[in-house]
Amino acid sequence: MPHRHKRASEQKHRISKKPVQRMDEAWNTVVRNKGRRRGKGVATEELELPKDELHGQHPSSSASIQFPQRPGYGQTGTKCIVKANHFLAQISKSELCHYDVNVTPEVISTKLNRAIMAQLIRVYRETELGSRLPVYDGKRNLYTAGLLPFTSREFAVTVFHEQEGLDMTRELHFKVTVKFVGLIIMQQLNELLSGKQVGTPHEVLTVIDIVLKEVAAKRYMAFGRLFYNPNVQRNQRLGGGLHAWRGFYQSVRPTQMGLSLNIDMASSAFIEPLPVIEFVAQFLGKDVRTRPISDADCVKVKKALRGVKVEVTHRGNTRRKYRISGLSSQPTRELIFPVDEHMNMKSVIDYFQEMYGFTIRHSHLPCLLVGNQKKVNYLPMEACKIVEGQRCTRRLDDKQITSLLRVTCKRPSQQEVEILQTVRQNAYDQDPLVKEFGITIDDKLATVEARILPSPWLKYHDTGKVKQHLPQLGQWNMINKKVINGGIVNHWACINFSRHVQDTTARAFCRQLVQMCLLSGMEFNPEPVIPVHMARPEHVKKAIKHVYNSAAAKLEGGELELLVAILPDSNGTLYGDLKRICETDLGLISQCCLTKYVLKVTRQYLANLSLKINVKMGGRNTVLLDALSLRIPMVSDIPTIIFGADVTHPEKGEDSSPSIAAVVASQDWPEATKYAGLVSAQSHRQEIIQDLYKTWQDPQLGTVSGGMIRELLLSFKRATGQKPLRIIFYRDGVSDGQFYHVLLYELDAIRKACASLEASYQPPVTFVVVQKRNHTRLFPNNHNDKKSTDKSGNVLPGTVVDSKICHPTDFDFYLCSHAGIQGTSRPAHYHVLWDENNFSADDIQSLTNNLCYTYARCTRSVSVVPPAYYAHLAAYRARFYMEPNNSEDTGIHHIRPLPELKEKVKNVMFYC
Repeated sequence: MPHRHKRASEQKHRISKKPVQRMDEAWNTVVRNKGRRRGKGVATEELELPKDELHGQHPSSSASIQFPQRPGYGQTGTKCIVKANHFLAQISKSELCHYDVNVTPEVISTKLNRAIMAQLIRVYRETELGSRLPVYDGKRNLYTAGLLPFTSREFAVTVFHEQEGLDMTRELHFKVTVKFVGLIIMQQLNELLSGKQVGTPHEVLTVIDIVLKEVAAKRYMAFGRLFYNPNVQRNQRLGGGLHAWRGFYQSVRPTQMGLSLNIDMASSAFIEPLPVIEFVAQFLGKDVRTRPISDADCVKVKKALRGVKVEVTHRGNTRRKYRISGLSSQPTRELIFPVDEHMNMKSVIDYFQEMYGFTIRHSHLPCLLVGNQKKVNYLPMEACKIVEGQRCTRRLDDKQITSLLRVTCKRPSQQEVEILQTVRQNAYDQDPLVKEFGITIDDKLATVEARILPSPWLKYHDTGKVKQHLPQLGQWNMINKKVINGGIVNHWACINFSRHVQDTTARAFCRQLVQMCLLSGMEFNPEPVIPVHMARPEHVKKAIKHVYNSAAAKLEGGELELLVAILPDSNGTLYGDLKRICETDLGLISQCCLTKYVLKVTRQYLANLSLKINVKMGGRNTVLLDALSLRIPMVSDIPTIIFGADVTHPEKGEDSSPSIAAVVASQDWPEATKYAGLVSAQSHRQEIIQDLYKTWQDPQLGTVSGGMIRELLLSFKRATGQKPLRIIFYRDGVSDGQFYHVLLYELDAIRKACASLEASYQPPVTFVVVQKRNHTRLFPNNHNDKKSTDKSGNVLPGTVVDSKICHPTDFDFYLCSHAGIQGTSRPAHYHVLWDENNFSADDIQSLTNNLCYTYARCTRSVSVVPPAYYAHLAAYRARFYMEPNNSEDTGIHHIRPLPELKEKVKNVMFYC
């Protein structure tokens, strides 16, 4: 081939509540200083958390923290029975054994390591291994259900291995040393399952996980805890060279009913095993066999194919495999390479003809680059086929997502059947490895006691026909209702970026939108400052500046308050560019509308737009009736601020892009409906929020305190005239393994932010992790009982579970707060990691459920508590603020701070 060169006082914790020794009273100077002031910083006792632990799974200090114990079970609501996709698992062995594995020469590939260990077990099981059947993690750990007949032994192992890019299967020889490490005692697991508050027995759970993973991997391709098989169901084409595979998720966790095996169905996009030319044609949606590929399309193809494994088809039965590293910058017909040290050159076309008798027919296409950087080889696209079984890691387009959802979305009754079929097909009880470790898996779904929490009364404005409303089945509408606090829009304008929307249509749409806003209770000037402005998408900055300046000139000192933008349905970077310019450059609120909705406008669409515009302009759509009458436990009694926080990470393959953290906080009390938001860039895939609290040195001011928590506390004081005396912090996006670290770092940051405002200011904190991406599903006990299901066949909104499938001792619960739309609803999992406010189960569950009815963007209860939802929206929005990094990747990545939000933007719900 051619190539070229515990609850308050009971909890033990290392985060200090000790007052600072000296701190000016910052509450009295909250106006216009953005939280910066003269002073010497915060003299709080710092957490002893080593820097190298920030990315680990279980900090050494975790032993000194105990999450709050469950304070009892909830009683509020109508009791019912539901089924959950949890299966009781038991292990009969009293002790397991752990051995260290050392392979010489060292092997990096987990796949090869597994092949070596499989061969060792095959050869030595009945002799040196004493008939034991071990399980191996593919790295350094081997586990057995009983002792092996040695403490340490070296084995000689020979395997035949097909290496990537080579013609033949090679015979490889290894020395494998197996050395006893220790016994894994089951006592900790047994104590936890019996309800004693002890640490999680991670090692025991790891062994069980590995055993059950080995069972699944015999029939499925494993991707972490996900298992796929193309033959489970007929593959559904997604377009663009992708198709969907059906599979399942599997994990073991301790619960109140004992060990639970959680099984959930899954679907994912895989690259179709097509000839590369066919894949490129489908990916671009163009005929590439006869026409050259443009430079822009080459960039897209290169990104889509990088890292994809292909096999050659021009050598008969010899199917060598390679991984694509890029595309040639020239078409195949122009490519030449040196054939010897004298730099005699040969064309790629001639080489393939002479060497393989292969005629390249599509020489206008670039070649694939395969191999490493030192020796990159050319392969014609037409001589390669994509290897089966490769997951697509890039972002799907809208059509592909829609197609994948058709595969994924199954009605609850169908989903339940598929889960049960999967468990029975896996036949855990018949597997030799499962029998070896004494594991048994029940084949019936867990039956769980649940409760349906009542929906809350909502308050609307007294000038509407309907002044208060009790939602039914998690949804309602704005008919005969007016928003509780209407926003005011005096100066607005519209830019039409869509060539499919005529000027008359745009003007008519704006009239309808204004009418709906007025009908909903807003004050809205019927006439725009200037006529609708037509512009091309590529001139977005010029168009916005023109409209903004033209409006300012006409208003003679006044400013534009709202920009309505009509966008093409496929608008590329236009949406992000517009939001960045408006929110970080001009301080202008904007509302974008897609062409398809403008051309076929509906009353529901206009009503939803009016809700979004109202909160963006500082209004409120609805509030909880109990909030106005001061009847919300743990909120109404004293000034309470509710935070939401989330971190979004860049897509896979983007190795240098920063992660984006967002924090929102309620700005109205006692209603807790309006949320201000702040965003910050931080290190790539860093989950802990770095900018909650920070200090820096100013040449004039000395040590200056700041950070998102501090700024939002000050903002609350400005808005309400009171400082928060209670903090409720909903934190989204944290996995179980990150609980300790996130709590340690972020609770400490909250403490310091409070202390920086006032020496003795330490309001009690409740820290709740929200997990939406869990794999628990709740099913009606009887799918035919219409009284126990919503219209989609799901459990009723407000269904809460805090027993049996929940943690044996920790304070957690599952809440399905929303009505299903399509598919099987996913309940959110709430885990209280810290609770100085002494919430009861009923109080935290009811508060969380009730807040889900206050989401500003629609008239439905939502699946995640709104502050966490808003933080996610704000973090997603902030990714548009980042400037593209066009420099070469040097391996050193500097985090560029995000452009700062303008004051007029950060204090309203701009992210809605």
